[in-house]
Amino acid sequence: MSSKPIEAQPPLDDQRQQFRQAMAHLGAAVNVITTAGPHGCCGITASAVCSVTDAPPTLLICLNRSSAMHAVFGGNRNVCVNVLPASLESIARHFAGMTGLSMEERFQLPVWDEGEHGVPVLRGALASLQGTIVEAKDVGSHSVMFVETTGIRVRADGDSLIYFDRNFHRVPRAWKGQ
Repeated sequence: MSSKPIEAQPPLDDQRQQFRQAMAHLGAAVNVITTAGPHGCCGITASAVCSVTDAPPTLLICLNRSSAMHAVFGGNRNVCVNVLPASLESIARHFAGMTGLSMEERFQLPVWDEGEHGVPVLRGALASLQGTIVEAKDVGSHSVMFVETTGIRVRADGDSLIYFDRNFHRVPRAWKGQ
């Protein structure tokens, strides 16, 4: 074990920038999370999605509390986490607000099915996990929302889309030869 002294912590703004830079090097699956209900219909592109347990099947998603859509998700409570294939990078860009397409126009694209409780389910997703937000906890600028899944659809083909180093990247599915 090294006896190198521990460096002093940089100022808070520098820490935030270092943290963001470090997280840019954490490759993560790209998801479009959707909701619909009495509070409206909306969706966001997110990489902050993680499995929690399979009994009961539960995910966590992190949403910025300053987002106008935060209240819609929290109010509706029914969501779908759509894991994107590389072929649907344009959908990721639309829901990240990178294309200027309005929320209404995004859901008019011919790629949606209606799921449980009217929640939009992306037809070509690698996996779509529908469920209900059963708990939420505020942590700093975000809410960590626990989603208990009630419906799961999985594809057997397609390459993955990940976000790494502030860019989208295709990760090819491993070839399963004979």
